[in-house]
Amino acid sequence: MIKFGKGIVRLRIPILILAFVLLIPSAISFINTRINYDILSYLPGNIETMKGQDIMVDEFGSGALSFIILEHMENQDVKVLESEISGLEGVKDTLWYGSVADLSIPREILPDKLYDFFNNSDADSQLMVVIFSDTMGADETMNAIDQMNKMVEDHCFVSGMGAVNTDTKNMIMQQTPIYIGIAVLLCFGVMAFTMESIVAPLLFLLSIGMSIIYNLGTNFIQGEISYLTMALTAVLQLAVTLDYSIFLWHSYQEQILRFDGDKKRAMAHAISHTLVSVTGSSVTTVAGFLALCFMTFTLGLDLGIVMAKGVVIGVIGCVTILPSMLLVFDKTIEKTKHKVLMPNTLKISNGITKYYRVVLVLFILILVPAVYGYTHTNVYYDLASTMPESSFSKQANDKLSEQYHMGATHIILAPSDMTAKNSRNMIADIEKLDGIKIAMSFDSILDPTIPKEFVPEGLEGVFKNGKYQMMIISSEYNTASDEVNTQVDEINKIVHMYNKKAMLIGEAPCTKDLITITDEDFKRVSTVSIGAIFLIILLVFKSLSIPAVLVMVIEFAIFVNMGLTSYTGTVIPFIASVVIGTIQLGATVDYAILMTNKYKRNRLEGMEKQPAIAKALGDSMMSIIVSALCFFAATFGVGVYSNIDMVSQLCSLLSRGAIISMFVVILVLPTMLMLFDKVICLTSMGFRKKHKHF
Repeated sequence: MIKFGKGIVRLRIPILILAFVLLIPSAISFINTRINYDILSYLPGNIETMKGQDIMVDEFGSGALSFIILEHMENQDVKVLESEISGLEGVKDTLWYGSVADLSIPREILPDKLYDFFNNSDADSQLMVVIFSDTMGADETMNAIDQMNKMVEDHCFVSGMGAVNTDTKNMIMQQTPIYIGIAVLLCFGVMAFTMESIVAPLLFLLSIGMSIIYNLGTNFIQGEISYLTMALTAVLQLAVTLDYSIFLWHSYQEQILRFDGDKKRAMAHAISHTLVSVTGSSVTTVAGFLALCFMTFTLGLDLGIVMAKGVVIGVIGCVTILPSMLLVFDKTIEKTKHKVLMPNTLKISNGITKYYRVVLVLFILILVPAVYGYTHTNVYYDLASTMPESSFSKQANDKLSEQYHMGATHIILAPSDMTAKNSRNMIADIEKLDGIKIAMSFDSILDPTIPKEFVPEGLEGVFKNGKYQMMIISSEYNTASDEVNTQVDEINKIVHMYNKKAMLIGEAPCTKDLITITDEDFKRVSTVSIGAIFLIILLVFKSLSIPAVLVMVIEFAIFVNMGLTSYTGTVIPFIASVVIGTIQLGATVDYAILMTNKYKRNRLEGMEKQPAIAKALGDSMMSIIVSALCFFAATFGVGVYSNIDMVSQLCSLLSRGAIISMFVVILVLPTMLMLFDKVICLTSMGFRKKHKHF
């Protein structure tokens, strides 16, 4: 490793030139990597709802629909607007009251339910259904919705998940640079206060920023990434890899003293030591992210691969780009050094180990309510309901609920050769279910009371296309609610009773599948992450008991973090319940590994239990605090600023988790080491030779 370190020092200028040159293709690749804003598209393709979605796109020529609320508009103006909307790229068909029945038909001869579905006289509004030619997350769909929102300002409100995805896209594009700016500013503040140099933290942030761009630039391998991955990558990569830069800096300062100020030689040895230490500690973080790849809901695969790749690139940057920068800007660093106020960590650590029984009692008292809160965390799956009040989609969805009492929209895909009688009877049976606003098929619209010559030309093409026909069901219940999930089950029973090949698709059925799938994913990912990290620690320490103690300590921190959401009444996004524990375990178990390494070394050198643990805690305390504060700083500001609830909640939970893990490692881990020292010495290789008596 020392040869590698000397090579980096010798080639520092070419390394920096190459590093800056590589930013150009990385930035170009990043700009051209597509961002996916449709969370539901990450459901597995083999479930019925996703198969139906593919059929809609491939065979029927459409993939999503939205309801538009048109306020204070005359029929003729609506007709003109419909023509304009129909001409937009990405729009396949439109459907409104004038499409279902010619406007010349007397109002009195039309069924009340049909008129009331499309009109609200009290609010002076009408409904228009827009059927898109692609899915609700397709670029053409979102571009079309953007144009619709501008067509009739303050009078045209586009609802549905397509509108939610469009708003999310616009907010992400505006806010992501601000997320990065906040994270960088707060991290710099922490490092400037806790380190003896002002310039060194800037170099840390610059080198990590370059690694982030490399990471984002290599995402073309996946074809596209989710908006959540896009929003969190820079913040998380900064949070979890900043430790490596700090470790290199501390090692470099130690080596300067060792080699009497020979900075090139000191850096070569610092690179060598850092590479060995950081490679070991980064493996647990990578393992935590790779555990997400075991999710059936492939958003985990998306986030897991990008972040695991980011950690590896971060390690490479830490031992190549950063050392080169530190040497090149050495004179500037020396000119900006300042004193750092350091607390007496040895006194604190002696106090913790002396009164470890008190901490043990507190641990036991907190454990039960923490586990209870952890197992009773409330999560939500309806992404539309958490959009900010200022968003177009939130306003539209609220108006749709208030004026038309409409929540979720379901679509039935049935064979086009289904008899008119069966179609009418199936729709009639569905309309009898609780919470059904209206159900429509082409055959049900052709009520005997409406003369066929009054049905507008082309209406059949809206509902029937080749092998399939589409039926639209409007529910009064909101997506992801218990009521709508029960309703979906009841509709499926009716649909399959009339035709085994028919299938129910739409946001609510997809979300119902999402609830089932992510529940299983949570169990699987937790098992994989705990198992993988346990095995890594076992191999590193060659001990059966140490991995059990370390994983137990961090899992306790996770219980406290997630459990707090239950007691504060916070409802968190479903993905948080899956990924937070894995990320917190993988990223913060390093704090415990750092202290345990020092404890092991002290015991192997012949120190007694209490002094060995107290010294290990004292020597590692500031590193743990700085690391945790940097993690907190990188995520806390984003959590406070973002008005995208999924991003905000994830960052808030991660920032709180870092602080909780910090306190747990500083207080609970020494207690566990005091409690299980004898067991650890008996079950760990290398301990027993120097510790025959305990």
